[in-house]
Amino acid sequence: MNVDMTTSINNAATGAYQLSGSNSKKTSAADETPAASNSSTSASTDFGEAAVYEKSDEAATATAAAAKDTASASTEQTSAADKKAADRSALVAQLKADQEARQNQLLEIVRQTMTGQGKAIGQTDDMWKFLAGGDFTVDAATKAQAQADIAEDGYWGVEQTSDRILDFAKALAGDDPSKADKMLDAFKKGFKEATKTWGKDLPDLTQKTYDAVLQKFEDWKNSGNQDQVRVNETSAADAANEAAATQAAATQAAAATTEA
Repeated sequence: MNVDMTTSINNAATGAYQLSGSNSKKTSAADETPAASNSSTSASTDFGEAAVYEKSDEAATATAAAAKDTASASTEQTSAADKKAADRSALVAQLKADQEARQNQLLEIVRQTMTGQGKAIGQTDDMWKFLAGGDFTVDAATKAQAQADIAEDGYWGVEQTSDRILDFAKALAGDDPSKADKMLDAFKKGFKEATKTWGKDLPDLTQKTYDAVLQKFEDWKNSGNQDQVRVNETSAADAANEAAATQAAATQAAAATTEA
């Protein structure tokens, strides 16, 4: 074999080797490209899922906080209502106890007076009939106490007596002016019973007290109408605020979902 042929064979072999190496490098690069793409896709997917989870957690936290605030507000309202009911019950008990104590005080004064005149009393009705008869005398101390009690500013005077009757009615009605007429009917019934027990028309002082009670009941009922107007206005404002808060919460939730 001569030198030229040997040189040609060597050149051909070298070219083939170089071509093979080039193809091998291209194949490796191609193989690596999908892997890099998959890695990028995986990273993108992982990031996207992380973002979704993060937004969802924020929305869930906001919803839970809102629910907790609502539950807390409801509990506070219930506690306030229970306290108000307990206060009314305590007021009724106090009024009953005070009224009973005063009645017993008057009963004792009358009993002592009647006993001193050789008469006895066994029932409250007998006391009122005895007073209505006017057939008795009293000592100076008893007369002075009675005059003080029925004076304008006395416990049994027009103002204090009519105020107690109204306060007692309000306590029984839960301070609800819409029940004023029902309470007033009960008062009128009691007044008739007292007149029947007395045996004749009640004293002028009692009639003045009756008129004062009627006027105070009327004022109470009218104040209820004004209170109702204020309640309606407050309720409307509260409803508007609640609607605005609900709309804001819905908008926030929608924004969080959209970003997710």
